[in-house]
Parts: sequence; structure tokens; C-alpha cells
Amino acid sequence: MPDFQSSALPDDAIEVGRVQDAWGVKGWVKVLAHSPEPQALLDAKAWFLQAPEARFRPGFSAFKGTVSLQIEECKVHSDSVVAKIQGVNDRTAAEALKGARISLPRSAFPKTAQDEYYWVDLMGLDVFNREGVSLGQVRDLVATGPTSVLVVEYPMPPGEDGQALSAERMIPFVSAYVDAVDLAAKRITVDWQPDY
Repeated sequence: MPDFQSSALPDDAIEVGRVQDAWGVKGWVKVLAHSPEPQALLDAKAWFLQAPEARFRPGFSAFKGTVSLQIEECKVHSDSVVAKIQGVNDRTAAEALKGARISLPRSAFPKTAQDEYYWVDLMGLDVFNREGVSLGQVRDLVATGPTSVLVVEYPMPPGEDGQALSAERMIPFVSAYVDAVDLAAKRITVDWQPDY
């Protein structure tokens, strides 16, 4: 078993995947990527791994806390990502990483083209329509085939028991409805009405 060195998780760390299992007998791991286009994961020379929760590895973990590991090779294979981690040289060592969460610093992500955004950058942005009416905040994005949909959460009047309530709007993330994304102002402007 490799001797993993503890490391601090970067302040701008974003979880990009999880070690799903060993792949082959030479220490490769199979990764469940959180994105259908895992370019940042494929390009990174080092990953930050956080120990898996007990439900993934009850009573066992190859390490505690967070470690930084060097990546020898990473590629797409079939419908998943596989990687060879430096120092992990057999199936047993690879299996010991099952369930570990993989994070990368946001600064390691490739630059986006104009009008392209990483989902993580859209989370929490305030959404307003053209008239300046607040429609809520982006809480999630959902891939629906060729387009993505913004899941916008907004407050509702309290229930009879006084509990705060919220609801969701689904707004297609396409130019027909999205006028502007201003990451610096943390704001998205859309052609959408509150009663849609």
C-alpha cells in the first residue's frame, strides 16, 4: 500500500468525481466523473483525494483526510474515465481508493470560450428577468439531451406552520431565454416571467 502524504485541500477546490473501482490489475482506477465533459480531470497532473465516507468503505480507508496524488496517465475508456496514479501499482492498492472523492482547484480548469460556462460557476447566481424582477437563485443544472436547464429556487410565502417554503423554476439555458451571464456581478438575466 502506498504511503500517501496528507495535503490541505485548496481554497478553490471543486469536487469533480469519485473513484468508482479498480480497473485492471496494474493499479489503474475507474472514475465516476461528475461532468459529461471531464476535460479538467483529464488534463490535471495531480488530484486531491478525500477519504471516502464510511458507507463506501465501512471500517477501512487507504488514508485519512486529504491527500495530493500525482497522475501518470488519465484517459476516457468506453463510457468512463480511467487513471493511473503514481505509486498505485496493483489492483489491491487501487481497490483501497474506492469511494475517494476527487477534487481539483478551480484555477486548474481549462479556460472557457466566450458564452461557455462551467456549471459550478453558475451555481448560486441570482436570476432576474428583463424587467428586473428577481426569479431566484440557481440551485442546480440538469442536462436534458442537447440543452441544459437552470433549476432556479425562489422563496414562497410561509406555510400555515410558519415554516419557510421554496419552489423551483426550470429555465432552459439557451440563448433564446438567457440574455446575459455576468459572473462578476453574480447575475443571470433571462427572458422569462415569474408566472411561467
